[in-house]
Amino acid sequence: MKPLWNNLSNGNRRSYLKWLYPGMEVKRWLGLMMLGITIISLGAAYILRELYSSYTFPEVVWYLTLQFLPRYLRGILFFGVGIGTIGIAITRLNKSLLSAFIPPGQVEDIAQAVYNHRQLKRGLKIVAIGGGTGLSALLKGLKEYTGNLTAIVTVADDGGSSGRLRRELGVLPPGDFRNCIAALADSEALMTRLLQYRFGEGSGLKGHSFGNLFIVAMSGVVGSFEEAIKESCRVLAVRGQILPSTLANVTLSAHTEDNQTVRGESNIPNSGKRIKRVYLEPEDALPYPEAIRAIEEADLIVIGPGSLYTSILPNLLVGGLSEAIRRSSGTKMYVCNVATQPGETDYYTLRDHTDAITRHVGEGMFQYVLANGTFGHKIPAEWNVDPVYSHGPVPEGAVLVVGDLVSKESPLRHDPDKLSTAIIQAYYSRESLKKKREEEKLEVVPA
Repeated sequence: MKPLWNNLSNGNRRSYLKWLYPGMEVKRWLGLMMLGITIISLGAAYILRELYSSYTFPEVVWYLTLQFLPRYLRGILFFGVGIGTIGIAITRLNKSLLSAFIPPGQVEDIAQAVYNHRQLKRGLKIVAIGGGTGLSALLKGLKEYTGNLTAIVTVADDGGSSGRLRRELGVLPPGDFRNCIAALADSEALMTRLLQYRFGEGSGLKGHSFGNLFIVAMSGVVGSFEEAIKESCRVLAVRGQILPSTLANVTLSAHTEDNQTVRGESNIPNSGKRIKRVYLEPEDALPYPEAIRAIEEADLIVIGPGSLYTSILPNLLVGGLSEAIRRSSGTKMYVCNVATQPGETDYYTLRDHTDAITRHVGEGMFQYVLANGTFGHKIPAEWNVDPVYSHGPVPEGAVLVVGDLVSKESPLRHDPDKLSTAIIQAYYSRESLKKKREEEKLEVVPA
């Protein structure tokens, strides 16, 4: 902190302190307000003293001003009533001011509002990389711990509503961005229903979600897709920021084990082929600069959960992004999926998942692997998926952290609260986890 402080001018130092300790400004102006009230009170006392000496008031005034009490008792009584009145006024004023930060229909007390809009801004700088429902679940849980969240989202989606808008209007696919906005919005329940609303009829509208159309319309208003995401986040009171991994118009393709090539993100899971390698076209797509900056400044980088080949790897394959992760001094963690995904990771073990990442982008992408270790339910055979169990080796140098991460409502997905809690606990316990693994030579460290 010293080098930064020494390079700041006096004016910038004051601004930095105001940002770091916003309560200093509040106390200063509150003290000034109290001084003003005291001066007004002294002025009123002078006027009353003059009136008492030059004018005879009706007898009722004698009772109203409590002159039948000693002066010191009157002083204490009036002082107490004044302090109480000021306290009530300040409390009500705070509620009125804070109502601007509380979404309509949401019940939240002052302490919670202050926590959300001040303390969360001082939380960990976390970068989450992925896409689909896995990333949304992760963000939904992590936003309760920090406001310094950055979601880096794949732009390779070419199916459904996103694919149609991409082909017809030449925009980046908005689907994953929509999911992240819904997850990070303050008024989450209502906003999720609105953004995820899908039109069931109408010429040209059928199949489109409202959120996708909203983002595309915003891009037309502000002039670019990336600005549309920023403005959408601002308008919808999103906690954190959502960034594309690249602004290039990329296509995801796959080589299968029988030497076939499948082009298009939406076609890969439906090919019926076991995937050997995925790649982007063009392969030299440049990363989004703000995404690189967020990775370099992160305290914690979380890769996954999400579709291994169609959500996670398309981000890591963007030129320069994997290198930025390796270069970052932040803690790096990979969150493995709860279950295999038909068409992508059939029969995959935990090690198969981590090996796929290493095979595509090299080693050093994560120091911790977080996996689910509890299945209190049986997955129906007709679902055609298998649980990804936490046993088995992980890449050398990585620590495997295991916990109960499964959602009771959706047994193939992570529970947002369980997942975020496990991630934060692992981050703050990282030194003890490493030490315990070294001392006991364990491959699995219970969360």
